[in-house]
Amino acid sequence: MANKKKNIRFFFDPAVHKKTLHKNLEFTAVEQYKLLRANLSFTLPEGVKCPIIGVTSSMRGEGKSTTAINMSYVLAESGKSVLLIDGDLRIPSIAKKMDISSSPGLTDLLMGFESHQMGVFKTNLLENWYVMPSGDLPPNPSELLGSRRMESILKLAAEKFDYIIVDLPPVNIVSDALAISKYITGMIVVIRENYTEKKELEACFRQLELSNVNILGCILNESISSNGTHGRYKKYSKYYRKYYTSGSQQK
Repeated sequence: MANKKKNIRFFFDPAVHKKTLHKNLEFTAVEQYKLLRANLSFTLPEGVKCPIIGVTSSMRGEGKSTTAINMSYVLAESGKSVLLIDGDLRIPSIAKKMDISSSPGLTDLLMGFESHQMGVFKTNLLENWYVMPSGDLPPNPSELLGSRRMESILKLAAEKFDYIIVDLPPVNIVSDALAISKYITGMIVVIRENYTEKKELEACFRQLELSNVNILGCILNESISSNGTHGRYKKYSKYYRKYYTSGSQQK
């Protein structure tokens, strides 16, 4: 794996990926991602040169990967240098959503591919936006994400970027997000309205809190507006009182 030197094929078709990239979303969703960008500065710890932000959920299908893509894009759009990493080494989706090659990727770096070759992950959409796909799927994702090699990769990347966004598997399904949590600045939990089950969400937050994960906040995905921007938040109000919220209104 260490000898792979493929260039990422980066092509974007708005007709296929209407919900994937920030610039192709409806106006309301675009504004919500910009609001998220603005509010991150209030939730991140002071003095962190390059915040490493994990994006996870309680269960599959809540939109965490799409959120990670759009959050990294809108940060890069503001002029920041941003690296998006697909840290879901079990069911990765960023390469598919972005229509790029899945290799080289994170597992290549974990297995010895030189981390200074970050140029292969540069996109042609924004000069300062880099996307690192998963690479080939390993047999031991949790161990790799929690390894010292992963820590080293993140530290080296933090010297080159202003933000690092890591898309991670759902907390309730596997322990991968908890394994890498010791190396990240904080975690954002994505909740999908009328889809996320309350018991799953409670279990997710219980796991994160028991692991002393710094929870930066929640994002309510596919929210339906009524009587205000964030409409029906009552179902998840327990968590929105405690953590920062931002609604991404994707249809």
